[in-house]
Amino acid sequence: MSRPYFEDKLFEEVNGGEKLLPPGEYEGCTFIQCNLSENDLSQFHFYDCTFEHCNLSNAQLQQTLLRNCTFLHCKLLGLHFEHCNPFLFEVRFEQCVLQYSSFYQMKMKNTSFSNCNLMEVDFTEADLSNASFAGSNLALATFDQTNLQQADFRTAINYTINPSANTIKKAKFSWPGLMGLLGGMGIKVE
Repeated sequence: MSRPYFEDKLFEEVNGGEKLLPPGEYEGCTFIQCNLSENDLSQFHFYDCTFEHCNLSNAQLQQTLLRNCTFLHCKLLGLHFEHCNPFLFEVRFEQCVLQYSSFYQMKMKNTSFSNCNLMEVDFTEADLSNASFAGSNLALATFDQTNLQQADFRTAINYTINPSANTIKKAKFSWPGLMGLLGGMGIKVE
């Protein structure tokens, strides 16, 4: 049985409770003001898709394919991105709320988190080399055995990163942000 295929289609105000998004493959599609929270998006395939002002909070992502997908002004609370299919996983987030989400062991080189709320996000053992956290709030985010080589934290705020528990070679930090590195080592600066 073949799966439905949608290409370059616009989906507006889809509400998972009333009008479900059909399982299938979506390529070059745009989703605007869709409420897919708590929906089962397992096995869905999204290629080159854009999500704008959407709510995907607590959605199920078992083996979901996210290839070159952009999330703009989206609410993405409590998502377990580590359940996604890792093959060619590529995402970009701009002005999104990702609180309580998890990227455990995800390979996310060059990922952009621009002006996002990343409070209490789990980045344990993720590869975030060359990632950008421009203008993002990382309060209580977890970095443990995380590859942060050449990552850009210059305008990020509220992060705590232990340099001895993470790889931070050539990562970029601003002067005030250095407190987030020292705090991760138990050092207090007054």
